[in-house]
Amino acid sequence: MKKQDYLKWDEYFMGIALLSAERSKDPNTSVGACIVSEDNKILSVGYNGMPIGCSDDEFPWERDGSALDTKYVYVCHAEMNAILNYTGTHMKGAKVYVTLFPCNECTKALIQKGIKEIIYLSDKYSETDAVKAAKRMLDATGIVYRKYNSINRDVVIHL
Repeated sequence: MKKQDYLKWDEYFMGIALLSAERSKDPNTSVGACIVSEDNKILSVGYNGMPIGCSDDEFPWERDGSALDTKYVYVCHAEMNAILNYTGTHMKGAKVYVTLFPCNECTKALIQKGIKEIIYLSDKYSETDAVKAAKRMLDATGIVYRKYNSINRDVVIHL
């Protein structure tokens, strides 16, 4: 008889997104993304961080202050990094698992790449204009988005 408590696809891919988020050096919000093909193959992963060549020791991680002294104008979001990290030819029909609902800028990129579904863990910024705009675009394009249903179990990785 086969093992019964194996990870289902949603659990597996959200786990990859959560593990990817652990690479982020953002002291407040670590986000991970995992883009998956229609046949459940991982196409790319990403996490939020500074662009290549921009030292995360020199650029700000602050959330408050003048725009140039905060992280917001510098950090590349997890979804955008996952798109940019992809070396294949197309993502049409793929799904993205993301630990935080995408902003409007990442949503535009996901739409343009042909992503058909977004599975998210948290929507803590749902009342912001960026997320409201993202949902408006997703609704207009028929892209499905749904909250991840937690399995309420711990998966421990021993290194």
